[in-house]
Amino acid sequence: MHIPYVKICGITNLADARVAVEADADLLGFIFYPKSPRYVAPETVAEIVREIRDWRLEIGNRDANLPSPIPKFVGVFVNESTARINEILTLAQLDYAQLHGNETPAMLTQLAGRAYKALRPASAEEAVVGADQFARLGPVDGPRVMIDAYDPNLYGGTGKTADWHVAAALARRYPGILLAGSLTAENVATAMQMVQPWGVDVSSGVEAAPGRKDHAKVRAFVQAAKNQIK
Repeated sequence: MHIPYVKICGITNLADARVAVEADADLLGFIFYPKSPRYVAPETVAEIVREIRDWRLEIGNRDANLPSPIPKFVGVFVNESTARINEILTLAQLDYAQLHGNETPAMLTQLAGRAYKALRPASAEEAVVGADQFARLGPVDGPRVMIDAYDPNLYGGTGKTADWHVAAALARRYPGILLAGSLTAENVATAMQMVQPWGVDVSSGVEAAPGRKDHAKVRAFVQAAKNQIK
């Protein structure tokens, strides 16, 4: 089992972003769904992304022996038009779009390999149908599809755990599975061992309050996800 990629989602400020990067997170997620308590304006995200990139480049330029990887930046969208998604991706200089609503495969095709679908399957059959539709359309160098917990009304942030058995079956069949759904430092190693995903995604599991990260929990989560694999 490979060391997973770790995505810290629901970032709203520079301090939380820096802590996540220092902890060795691979992806940072920003939520552009106005109804979310973790919503952040695209202009704010543009500033955060610029600061993080400049900071990491400065470290690399100062000392080539210091590791200074730049994370991938992800915008989270719910039922936005492709035009608006592309506008925000460009404005904030984001790498990927994570689509959490009722988006179609055609929309992912229009976004030209820069987007992946978040699935909230109510059953194993629904999970397979969704993965068959969307996994081939995700970025070749990033997450292909996210598996999140089912909720009939909420677009993520449900506080529920995804079905790890269903996720494990999908991970064996499709590359690039990103596992989400109420992960914490306490359960992420077990989830990874069962599912063996490409990566794991956390938001509420490392928060002090919605939209504000608990820095100790961020560090503990990344360590639990990455250091348990020898």
